[in-house]
Amino acid sequence: MEKSNTVNLDFEKTIAEVEEKILHLKDIELGEGVNIDGEITRLRQKSERLLKQLYSKLTPWQKTLVARHPDRPHSVDYINLLIEDFENLSGDRCFADDLAIIGGLGKFNGRSVVVIGQEKGHDLETRVKHNFGMAKPEGYRKVQRLMDLADKFNLPVIAFVDTSGAFPGVEAEERGQAQAIASCIERCLKLKVPFVSVIIGEGGSGGAIAVATANRIIMLEHSIYSVISPEGCASILWRSADKVKEATEALCLTAQDLRRLGVIDEIVAEPTGGAQRHREEAIKRVGLAVARHLKELENQSGDELKRRRTEKFLKMGRHLAKSK
Repeated sequence: MEKSNTVNLDFEKTIAEVEEKILHLKDIELGEGVNIDGEITRLRQKSERLLKQLYSKLTPWQKTLVARHPDRPHSVDYINLLIEDFENLSGDRCFADDLAIIGGLGKFNGRSVVVIGQEKGHDLETRVKHNFGMAKPEGYRKVQRLMDLADKFNLPVIAFVDTSGAFPGVEAEERGQAQAIASCIERCLKLKVPFVSVIIGEGGSGGAIAVATANRIIMLEHSIYSVISPEGCASILWRSADKVKEATEALCLTAQDLRRLGVIDEIVAEPTGGAQRHREEAIKRVGLAVARHLKELENQSGDELKRRRTEKFLKMGRHLAKSK
């Protein structure tokens, strides 16, 4: 029997059962020549209805699971579909090439841009290759090198954020992980070109902020963005992994929470059932949003872009301080 291409999450059990019935009926139709199009159509409509109902009221923890879904489109998918003539640029010119960060030059809607993406990988082999999207100091130095290039040639920067956080290993700490992240954030603030960052899955900790200190921050509807992972928060505050759901509530990490708090600028609606079910459609929606924001920024001078970006984050801090 044919199997569904999308991995179903635990809370999608009812939908999974309907999808399995559809696949089973397709096999019957193909194997016995029985016309059951009407029943398949009815089940598809039921599946669509259940998905709409379920995804309209996801809890923060469920959104976290969706954001981490292995079938969600990754940075390489966005680059392949949205960026023409992409030329990957490797290395930090100091230590090594960190494959958790993919970056280079390409054309977006006919305009030359610098692209930066945090890449998790889509299977065991590529996840190991890209270190599960967790960059080391050389990765953040690569980001800074790409931003230097953007400033030098007056090219807009587009960043795709998808990481659980910076790599926490001993070797990364020995090579100055915290300093590398801080320098990367500082470099973001000094950019004199339009900078749009898109959180496409997980935006975890300083590892995400290092490439999301942008003029415009966009989040996919079911992505997350937080100062620490829910698991890390639960282990620190409650010293128990059982409190992870409480941690997701406390962190206000959903796109809807962050838009309300003024941390992000736009939420891009995902297709019914999440970006993992309609990958190409989700990527196209992100492309339209990025194009619109770049259009709004293109007439601002370099000094104005830098000043407004800095003021954006200062204002964000003041607002959050007052809200407490």
